[in-house]
Amino acid sequence: MPTGKVKFFDAERGFGFIAGDDGNQVFLHSTALPADAPAPKQGARVEYGVADGRKGPQALSVRYLDPLPSVARAQRRPADEMAVVVEDVIKLLDSVGNQLRRGRYPDKAAASQTAHVLRAIADSLEA
Repeated sequence: MPTGKVKFFDAERGFGFIAGDDGNQVFLHSTALPADAPAPKQGARVEYGVADGRKGPQALSVRYLDPLPSVARAQRRPADEMAVVVEDVIKLLDSVGNQLRRGRYPDKAAASQTAHVLRAIADSLEA
């Protein structure tokens, strides 16, 4: 299968072009992209099949070769800032643990807030 880079792609109009490694330019329609994948960015490396379209070669079954950049990873906090956040979460969990040792669950608002904070921390660490 030929490979190349996305020359440009207009997500609103649903098409663009691929500059093939062999020097050929290939039409790219949004229907050739993987399902649930974001629109390709300029310069994204792709592998594709080729068919003769009405106006020339057209890409089929496009597959991304390079991993797509993670938006979450690009926006994640620096490690030294996350260390402070994790220390604060440890203090929060320690207070929840103390309440549980005394036989009491935290009230609904505090429990919801704690769960929300833990989910946010988990998402930040996984990104």
